[in-house]
Amino acid sequence: MAAHRRPRQHPFRSHTARTAAIVALAGAATATGFDGTGQAEPRPTPTQVRTRVDTLYREAETATQKYDGAKEKADAGERRLNSLRDEAARKTQKLNSARNALGSIAAAQYRSGDIAPAWQLALSSAPDRYLDAAALAERVGDRQSAAVSQVRRQLQDIERLRGAARVELKSLRSHQAELRRQKKTVSGKLAEARRLLAELTPSQRGQVTGMTGTDDTAAGRASRAADDTRPALEAGAVAAPDSRAAAAVAYAFAKLGSPYVWGATGPHAFDCSGLVQAAYRSAGVSLPRTTYAQIDAGHRVSRSELRPGDLVFFYSGVSHVGLYIGDGRMIHAPNPSAPVRVAPIDQMPFAGATRVV
Repeated sequence: MAAHRRPRQHPFRSHTARTAAIVALAGAATATGFDGTGQAEPRPTPTQVRTRVDTLYREAETATQKYDGAKEKADAGERRLNSLRDEAARKTQKLNSARNALGSIAAAQYRSGDIAPAWQLALSSAPDRYLDAAALAERVGDRQSAAVSQVRRQLQDIERLRGAARVELKSLRSHQAELRRQKKTVSGKLAEARRLLAELTPSQRGQVTGMTGTDDTAAGRASRAADDTRPALEAGAVAAPDSRAAAAVAYAFAKLGSPYVWGATGPHAFDCSGLVQAAYRSAGVSLPRTTYAQIDAGHRVSRSELRPGDLVFFYSGVSHVGLYIGDGRMIHAPNPSAPVRVAPIDQMPFAGATRVV
């Protein structure tokens, strides 16, 4: 009888299989923590969330100011482009009229046969009348030459306008691309902030955003904002430097509780620079759109010299602005988690102040 032998296992395959099994078991043990439960990443604490959300809001506000600046340039560029196009259209209409007039003159000359003046004089039965007609024709010729020169100038003007329009269009498209980039940045930062806040309980979210009250409706926010104004109103120790500053402060008080919306300039929602711009616009003063430009819209004043109506700026990048109301306080549009409200100016790193002139 033939002997039956068990097939021998290849030593290398056996060792590899054992090693794979050990690695798999070790991995499973690590994944389950040896007790059958996965080790999920710990959720951030409310303090950590607040730190991260504050950072996201600052970064979003910096991008918002860049967006506002790009939008201001894009809007101005679009107005200039439309003006150039309108002017080119008007000049083109005049050019077409001049061309038509020249065409009529040329057709009349063709029909007359254009006989040489010397032969016309020799063949004329009335030389005196011919000479009078020749003098008139010479004057008409001068006017015709002037008309041709005018057409040439109009053509040059139209080409200049078209060239300027091409340059303006290129600049406009660049500003529009910058708008899209900054809009994407702002939207991304705010979306991440909303995601972090959504993971908190309502009470934790109130602690992070500073909205600890239970009424988070627009009316509730406005009521709390009005309550915040009382200490400032009671202070009233320092008057506004002029009627325009006083009018700007009054406007800001009237907008307490309005929502923060990035890129908004009122009348129902604002970002930080949009609020101070709208406040002074109500007083008949035109301010630039961005914090970077607003800080140079008047003369600088020190913190100790602040008076109601002064613009107060924050952070090293001058990315936030508020309207000073006295007693070390301001009205500002903080961020999407809080409405227009009163706040102490030492709440953020002070960067400078400007008195509007």
